[in-house]
Amino acid sequence: MGASPEQLIARFGWADYLVFVGMLVISSFIGLYYGCVGSKQRTTAEFFRGDGKMGIFPVAMSLAASFLSASGLMGVSVEMYRYGSMQSVSILIYMAIAPAVSELFAPMFHRLQVSSSFEYLEMRFGISVRRLSSFILILQMTLYLATAVWVPALALNQVTGMNIYMVMTINMAVCAFYTSLGGLKAVLWTDTFQFILMLLAVAIVLLKGNYDVGGPTAVYNASLASGRINFFNFSADPTERQNFWSLTLGAFVMYTSLFGINQAQIQRYTSLPTMQHVRKALLLCFSMFVALDVCNYYLGLVIYTKYKDCDPVSAGYVKTIDQLLPLFVMDTLGSYPGVPGLFVAGIYSASLSTVSTGLNALANVSLEDFIRPLLLPNLNDVNATRLSKILSIVFAVICFGIIFLMDNLTHFAEIVMSLFGLVGGPLMGIFTLGMYFPWANNKGAICGLITSVALMFWIGFGAIFIRSQGQSLVYDLKPVSTAGCTFLINETISTVSPLVMATTEVVPSEPLAIYRLSYLWYTTFGFLIVIIVGMIVSGLTGWQDPKKLNPNLVYNIGQSLFWYLPKRAQEYLRCNVGDDYESDDPETYKLTARSDGCELESEEGIV
Repeated sequence: MGASPEQLIARFGWADYLVFVGMLVISSFIGLYYGCVGSKQRTTAEFFRGDGKMGIFPVAMSLAASFLSASGLMGVSVEMYRYGSMQSVSILIYMAIAPAVSELFAPMFHRLQVSSSFEYLEMRFGISVRRLSSFILILQMTLYLATAVWVPALALNQVTGMNIYMVMTINMAVCAFYTSLGGLKAVLWTDTFQFILMLLAVAIVLLKGNYDVGGPTAVYNASLASGRINFFNFSADPTERQNFWSLTLGAFVMYTSLFGINQAQIQRYTSLPTMQHVRKALLLCFSMFVALDVCNYYLGLVIYTKYKDCDPVSAGYVKTIDQLLPLFVMDTLGSYPGVPGLFVAGIYSASLSTVSTGLNALANVSLEDFIRPLLLPNLNDVNATRLSKILSIVFAVICFGIIFLMDNLTHFAEIVMSLFGLVGGPLMGIFTLGMYFPWANNKGAICGLITSVALMFWIGFGAIFIRSQGQSLVYDLKPVSTAGCTFLINETISTVSPLVMATTEVVPSEPLAIYRLSYLWYTTFGFLIVIIVGMIVSGLTGWQDPKKLNPNLVYNIGQSLFWYLPKRAQEYLRCNVGDDYESDDPETYKLTARSDGCELESEEGIV
């Protein structure tokens, strides 16, 4: 790399600013449009669920965009640069998640048409479980949104020199504006626009970078020589950062929790008119995931090929590894007016889509789970919608305040996924306990949830604390070199050896083995703890009698687990296999008959 960081920053010109500002203006205009046309978001059904009339394409794009945060978009290529190709194995399970979610979890929420997904928990286990789960989600979501804002601010600072806190202020202000004004409709369509920007930005950077380094053959040879091509680590060690099993089984549970029970995604499912629309939206969403992730993984190897003789981090050209991709963009495309601006807009779009989705979900949960039942039980729908818009702004301010506590966080991709795992596992466990274990009672649910959250936060944040104290966990890093650098900003780097061999991070003292648990297993462990503890406590305190449950709150296991069979076989399983639920309440029978189309017998005869 011949240009200094200061020279690269100077390449970000007026055309780039124009593209970036254009993205912000269009996003704001979409929110303004949906806030001023039609019914103008005057009902909570429209503000939170789009009146259940949204189309497959915007929902699919929004599902993809809201999950793919800026930290994830930047972190994937960095992962390949530092650790090699092992993480790309997770692509194998992407298309399996769509049918799993659309058959095992989404039908319950779509059938009940709940505004908050936690309404289900109150129906199944009582108000205490609902409130506790809602509080946990609010805590997790606010922390996550803070990280989602911090990453693009670093990116923009790297390529433009703009003040980080000014960038974060703009981010939150724009998100709060169009989310509070246009509701879910604005969120879905801005997500669609922003996801297209992400695809375009990644495609341009990848094509130009691949051409500059000599094409796929040069990328493959350089990556193979440095040990970055590796797909066959079948170790069963759960403390190993990544292996085949954690990237398939562990990642499958993690992504299923994100799309199966997360409030932000449930709102999108209920915004669609039928479950058939939900299934198609999920398939389209994960098809986009596969395409974008393949590009990002390959981009990471392209970046290594370009910098194989001069690692920018070791040389001091960038302060953190998270700034590597923006540096590559300016180094490769900085001389093309407007293109760096498009990249920044793409990264920024990933953040905007994630934050707007989170703000809408937080407003929904806080209104339905706390404010309405506890403070304003007689609140009418018009005033509730107005309050929802205010709540979106309030949570934007809260998340913005949390950012100032996060200045020293690094390794964003891992931290963000850890946060999801720490909370996603316990929450997925509590919903699964309710839907698939009719014998579980509310005492088991509460004990299982509290135990799981406590243990997972101890493990996850304990590992983060260890890193902050300099007791880095042992991770195998791939070799980098500074032999080809024209100058070194970091004068402590030795140039005697052509390779700066960072094969392991220094470990002053050995941490507890539990802290070395891979972040990819967080969700699975949290999920299993809820199920195990919940069933044990339910057994000790007296099983729930399935005959006294509303059958609409539990799945027919035979039907749910054999969804892939022919329709005739599914019809038979739906009506004849599974637990027979009885009730003295004739309304229960009517609800069941309406929901599954099967005739049920009561003492009075056929319903």
